[in-house]
Amino acid sequence: MRMCGLFGSIAFPPDPSRIEIVAHRGPDGFGWQEFSSPAGPVALGHRRLAIIDVSDAGLQPLRDSSGRYHLVFNGEIYNYVELREELQARGHTFRSDSDSDVLVEAFQEWGEACLDRLLGMFAFLIWDDRDKRLFAARDRFGIKPLYVVCNRHGIAFASEIKQLLRLPGLPTRMNLARVRDFLASGITDHTSETMFEGVLQLRPGCCAAIAATSPLGGQFTPRRWYGIPPSGSLELSEEAAADRFRELLTDSVRLHLRSDVPVGSCLSGGLDSSSIVCLMADLLEQEGSGTKVHTVSACYAEKDVDEKPFITAVVAKAGARPTLVFPQAADVFKRAADITWHQDEPFGSTSIFAQWCVFEAARRAGIKVMLDGQGADEQLAGYHSSYMYYMRDLIRRGRYAAFVRTLIERKHVHGASFTDQMRRAIAAALPPPIRTFLLRQRESFTRQDWLLSKALRQFDAAPSAFEIGSQANDLPPVVDLASLCVVLTFASNLQMLLHWEDRSSMAHSIEARVPFLDHRLVEFALALGNHHKIVHSDTKRILRRAMADVLPKEVRERRDKIGFATPEQVWFRGPLKSLLEEGVEATLTRFPDLFNRKGTRAFVASMLEGRRPVDVRLWRIVNLGIWAERFAVTL
Repeated sequence: MRMCGLFGSIAFPPDPSRIEIVAHRGPDGFGWQEFSSPAGPVALGHRRLAIIDVSDAGLQPLRDSSGRYHLVFNGEIYNYVELREELQARGHTFRSDSDSDVLVEAFQEWGEACLDRLLGMFAFLIWDDRDKRLFAARDRFGIKPLYVVCNRHGIAFASEIKQLLRLPGLPTRMNLARVRDFLASGITDHTSETMFEGVLQLRPGCCAAIAATSPLGGQFTPRRWYGIPPSGSLELSEEAAADRFRELLTDSVRLHLRSDVPVGSCLSGGLDSSSIVCLMADLLEQEGSGTKVHTVSACYAEKDVDEKPFITAVVAKAGARPTLVFPQAADVFKRAADITWHQDEPFGSTSIFAQWCVFEAARRAGIKVMLDGQGADEQLAGYHSSYMYYMRDLIRRGRYAAFVRTLIERKHVHGASFTDQMRRAIAAALPPPIRTFLLRQRESFTRQDWLLSKALRQFDAAPSAFEIGSQANDLPPVVDLASLCVVLTFASNLQMLLHWEDRSSMAHSIEARVPFLDHRLVEFALALGNHHKIVHSDTKRILRRAMADVLPKEVRERRDKIGFATPEQVWFRGPLKSLLEEGVEATLTRFPDLFNRKGTRAFVASMLEGRRPVDVRLWRIVNLGIWAERFAVTL
């Protein structure tokens, strides 16, 4: 097993520097190999982060036992032990104990059909040197990245966008449509396009085969190998559903603990990461190894975003060994350019700075593998914005008593006003065409004062980024919790979170694992009926029930949701105010036609001077300029 960086190209001039630029992804080994084809030169590159079988036997590119197939791989095949036994029974031999060896032999045995047998996260390239064919694949949920540039000069794949920049025929120019989505909605990674014009990503659960038997035509055609699973159709008792959910999550955590190097966990104090830590502790205790879970957490002096009381409760329950970090406002701009370079694209808030601090501390502590709780909110409707669909369903089913009870409980527990709750419930109940029209009008209105510009005028009638993501991934319209969870998983929040997690962890040469995204668990969670997800003021009801005797009471009964936030309200109006003002002006100077300059300045001043709450859109404006400067991006 390994987290790594990869590169592969056909017809472009072979250039080993394109794998060296991501040495941070794999400081434990370097590999480069070139082949010939009728389409032009073929290159495969790899940087290795050794996790299982740390010997040189795991170096890549790795060929199969026949010598025909050559692999570069970034990811984890958690069931590699079981697959290895099956392949050995079929006569395959192995030269290492790594999952990479198992993967390339599985491809030799089953071809592309091997994908359905893989349990894990992965992005890989396999060069068939006999048939002169390159195969590329990405895991079901897009946990590991795979970017591509395809033009008349050739085709190239890479783990990070920066590896592909300045390829022949590729301008360093922003993709205005996706930049608009980021600025207006804060959504990225929702389509195959990136914010760099001409740079695409292979979508989750997709693969592609490129024949190099003749000159390339400047196009490639990916296909979906993993179908979107059915949602909302499974009806079980709460007890039965909780038992199965716990069984699946426990087995996933067990597999994610396979490692020859130290394993720790990010711990925010929320339901998701706390569940992971407590299950890790139980499994390690059953092994009798005496190993304690090493946790790393971000804490703050500002109580409204500090989760230390919950972190302390989990640490005590799990008998964990904690490391606490305290991200400081003074470091936000000191680190911003480097973090942006590692992220490849602008990011939505300073919470990514806090995530960076957590992985930085993990590296200092000598932890090479970190488990994290990404994925549960999306498959279980954990966001408070999901309530509008839950309450719509209560009205539709005539459950008026439950509707009123939810209104009261949310007012008491979440501080949600009756007016706001009713407005959202009514909006959700509107027919989709009317709801879509009003959402577009609202988005257009909210950007009149700062995004109503010459450059963005063409997008005034465009769908919202959320709609664009749904359509680009051929997902059903959002009409209830079940369909919402599908979109959040495959075309919205989760895709952004996985992007940030991958870059923040790999910047520090750490492997991040996400047990909630075991596909068996995701398919079960998405299939569950809506009543297993939200009940009155309970979000993620099935997770709370499944972890009833695992989590400490303080965490299990939490109803607030901080969402790994930083104290932006305090930071932005205090120590960072002048730097933010300078950052906004730098962005406006760099892109004078992208924004309504007068409206943008008024919008920013209203937040920094306290006339309206600090809004994450402020950071988007600043970070867009930092990104453009770091990568020399033009409009």
